[in-house]
Amino acid sequence: MLINKTNVLALFKSIVTSFNKSLAEAKPMWPKIATRIPSGSSSNNYGWLKDGWPSLRKWIGDKHVKYLSASGQTIPNEPYESTIGVKRDDLEDDNYGIYGPLSAAEGAAAAAWPEELIADRLNNAFEEGCYDGQPFIDTDHPVGDGTVSNKSTKKLDITTLAKAQGSYGAARTAMKKLKNENARPLNIMPNLLVVPPALEDAANALMSVDKLEDGKPNPYKGTAEVMVWPYLTDDDAWFLMDTSKALKPLIFQERKKPKAVSQTDPASDDVFNKAVYKFSIEARGASGFGFWQLCHGSTGADA
Repeated sequence: MLINKTNVLALFKSIVTSFNKSLAEAKPMWPKIATRIPSGSSSNNYGWLKDGWPSLRKWIGDKHVKYLSASGQTIPNEPYESTIGVKRDDLEDDNYGIYGPLSAAEGAAAAAWPEELIADRLNNAFEEGCYDGQPFIDTDHPVGDGTVSNKSTKKLDITTLAKAQGSYGAARTAMKKLKNENARPLNIMPNLLVVPPALEDAANALMSVDKLEDGKPNPYKGTAEVMVWPYLTDDDAWFLMDTSKALKPLIFQERKKPKAVSQTDPASDDVFNKAVYKFSIEARGASGFGFWQLCHGSTGADA
């Protein structure tokens, strides 16, 4: 290929087209469990989460004004990038066919970027704090004058009705019984069971078979959708979620969508000194926790 600005720009335009096509065709799983929150600054403050679950009260006298908290969970945005070096020699030798598949792979990676951010939160949900200062999955979330748990240690078990009740059933019941600080039901309806690949068979069986392994009827058939998520790193941990609310259990904070940028000037220092053009993906964002009430997690450590 004749190396001039016009030809190089045409090549990089095709690379960007391949990237955008791959990004658009990707089908990430994270939107099932996380809400996309746009960000217009270096960070977002989620102090309003600690003000509790919204509910109506009887209107007697003046309206009771509830001011949103200005302090609390703040999530800073972080920059991310991925860069491909395109050798000038490859262009001169017409050896640039590989860059199309590479740019498509970059598109897939850009689509997976939020997935990885959110997975980092869920994989660390038993240790990382949320808006109330407690770990997102914990036994001691403060509610009113007491504490409430959204954590268990039971293995996801379908061998007997008693064990299914003690694991999945107990988590489901605990979520449905949750109340706010005024002892009013939160109307939590768990509908998504999130598991690592190691628990795929057990989760699918629990949601589909008529009878459990001990021959007793399965009361949990069809009570939740199964999401098998390869990004989960603990083979024993599992999560039951209510994803039907306006805010899902996790947050994907997007400051800058993944965008392709390139350095294509043949007269640039990189081309002059290193004989390399550059194609980059840039993005900014972060992930965080929403309402802990929408997720019950188990370490799966105990039978």
